[in-house]
Amino acid sequence: MNTKYQPVIGLEVHIELSTKSKMFCTCSADYFTADPNTHVCPVCLGLPGAMPHANKRAIEFAQLFGLALNCKLQSFSKFDRKNYFYPDLAKGFQISQYDLPFSKNGYVEINVGGKTKRIRIERVHLEEDTGKLAHTKIDGRSVTLIDFNRSGVPLLEIVTQPDIQSSQEAKSYAQKSQQIARYLDISDADMEKGSMRIEPNVSLRKVREVRNVQKVSQVSEVSQELPSYKVELKNINSFRFAEKAIEYEIKRQAEILEAGKIPEHETRGWNEAKQQTVSQRSKEFAHDYRYFPEPDLPPLDFNSAYLKKLKLSLSELPDAKHARFKNEFKLPDYDIEILTRDSKVATFFEEAVKVGNKHGIGAKRIANEVINKKPDVKKTLPAEFVLQIYKASQIVTIAGDELDKIIDEVLNKNPRAVEDYKKGKQNAIMFLVGQVIRKIPQKVEPNLIKMRIEESFR
Repeated sequence: MNTKYQPVIGLEVHIELSTKSKMFCTCSADYFTADPNTHVCPVCLGLPGAMPHANKRAIEFAQLFGLALNCKLQSFSKFDRKNYFYPDLAKGFQISQYDLPFSKNGYVEINVGGKTKRIRIERVHLEEDTGKLAHTKIDGRSVTLIDFNRSGVPLLEIVTQPDIQSSQEAKSYAQKSQQIARYLDISDADMEKGSMRIEPNVSLRKVREVRNVQKVSQVSEVSQELPSYKVELKNINSFRFAEKAIEYEIKRQAEILEAGKIPEHETRGWNEAKQQTVSQRSKEFAHDYRYFPEPDLPPLDFNSAYLKKLKLSLSELPDAKHARFKNEFKLPDYDIEILTRDSKVATFFEEAVKVGNKHGIGAKRIANEVINKKPDVKKTLPAEFVLQIYKASQIVTIAGDELDKIIDEVLNKNPRAVEDYKKGKQNAIMFLVGQVIRKIPQKVEPNLIKMRIEESFR
């Protein structure tokens, strides 16, 4: 890693909202598996005379997300026209927000390497998505086809301040954004489907070495000025790709700066096959888009009663749930982190604990079972799951109190298998399970033995 430069990274995260209809028309927003250009109308195709109408539910979703990021909701907002020409933008402009977004000035906390860091949120605004280009060949000719099914789908854009300093921090922040969207149930935020996209803005600033004469030591001083250029990495749909693209870009820009040059202010994409970023076009500035208020949509004025009701409707968020689980169930942070990744899994666990308490099965035991067995929480009832645990416990009683003693004996006699498992070799634990079963005459549930062995390593 080049220590002469400090990465300056800001993230733009785009999340498609799970509303029934599009942002400014009544077309279905559920377009993912539909035939091309079957979810369209004069409004989302930008035909002359078509009049947009704002989707109230999408606005509520955008405001809820702003609240979840500790943003200040704005009592007055409006939509604007962002003017640019691109084939997937039928009407030659995009309805977005410029100077009066729905919320701004928030923050979110991430954890990287055991350290908590606060990332400031500049704004959360709402816009319409564009169409989708498909590059293919027809009769031997290379052509570009356009599917407008996605055009007009409500698209949330979250813009951070340039507080991120590594690809790991960028990934952690993006994952936290996805988790919050899913907790609020406003989007599936599926990267593979394109309902969540990441656009990192990357640049580098120089770290100067300052000599302290009195202490005869050197300290590093980072300029707080932002670099004169910025490279935007466009439409990345994978956390792994985002990490790779940022790391490549940091290395590429450092080499340019070392040569005494300034990197181009441009937009680049990630080429997975070549494992490098590639130039797409020069990057626009805000004035290039010629923003002006959308004349076909009235400004929006939100009274205090509406904003208060919105705040009260906010569900429990990941950080709050993590803190409550730690206090209420006395579980290790490792277990809580896994259980609270998905709100549906967290709810399943809580319901299972309620049932388990009636049968003498504690929260730790249920947490272990959920983590290890990974039940399909959409198809399994918590009570059914607890019943399975109870039945397995009855089988263990037949095996007697000697089970833990036998497991300890097997682990002590097979240090090589133990070391292999600690190094990540999963087949080693099945060998240990087999050794335990051989020493027990009664029938014992193998998954339970596996779980008990895994517990001994924690």
